[in-house]
Amino acid sequence: MKIGNIELANPYILAPMAGVTDLPFRLLCMEQGAGLLCMEMISAKALQYKNRNTKALLAIHPKEYPVSLQLFGSDPYIISEMAKEIEELPFQILDINMGCPVPKVVKNGEGSALMKEPKLVYEIVNQTAKAIRKPVTVKIRKGFDDGHVNVVEIAKIIEEAGGAAVAVHGRTREQYYSGRADWEIIRQVKEAVSIPVIGNGDVVSGGTAQAMMRQTGCDGVMIGRGAQGNPWIFRELAEYERTGKAAARPSKEELRAAMLRHARLQIEFKGDYLGIREMRKHVSWYTKGMEGSAKLRDAINRVESYEGLEELLGGI
Repeated sequence: MKIGNIELANPYILAPMAGVTDLPFRLLCMEQGAGLLCMEMISAKALQYKNRNTKALLAIHPKEYPVSLQLFGSDPYIISEMAKEIEELPFQILDINMGCPVPKVVKNGEGSALMKEPKLVYEIVNQTAKAIRKPVTVKIRKGFDDGHVNVVEIAKIIEEAGGAAVAVHGRTREQYYSGRADWEIIRQVKEAVSIPVIGNGDVVSGGTAQAMMRQTGCDGVMIGRGAQGNPWIFRELAEYERTGKAAARPSKEELRAAMLRHARLQIEFKGDYLGIREMRKHVSWYTKGMEGSAKLRDAINRVESYEGLEELLGGI
């Protein structure tokens, strides 16, 4: 799969997720074979105002490749100018978020609210694609709500404006992440445009990834919630594609080692205090469905040091 001039080793892509796809987690997914890593979304306006907290979101490790940096906003001038300003950072692809359903983003006319503004979509993509040399991609949804399912129209506009690829989440903004993702709408987008189309929604295994690709003809598959606490999913997707069989799940020893390594990376990049607190949600995801996981989730919220985490996980 190729996006602009960037060739991916495989079509399995880590979705951009706020509070999840930080540098430590991306490194773990890269080691498991993700074809493309997507960073957490970054506010173009916050970049313009030199927001201190935004600097950490821009961190990219030399081992990350290829990686996509995602901006969100609604002002074509600000987005294109900030894209130009950060272009020398070592990311390979610039993505524009037009799919985030979070109320505080939508009420500002950003994220999935842009699905209601076709002309603005064109201006944002066109100005940004002209401002930088790197490929510009866009993440969109099925539509804003069931009364406004316009993803095919928006995808055509993105292609016309100079977008190099489009990722389609098969749910409307009003659905958030509930119900089933509509893979049929992804197929319709694929048939309507010639740029690569990346399908997103309900891919949790090698079987579901291959089923989406068969049904929709999409060029790539984006994995979001299916990767939470599960960086191994990328290894499993490749294994299933090769053999048609589900790969063995990680042993408890491998799971424990991964959680502790993840914690060490979090501490290395975010410090002791924040690093351990960030791990609380990740440990909950890693151990979801395991025997005693509810009790463990309660205990993890009281852990305040790496040593405490190590001791707690010793019982796994």
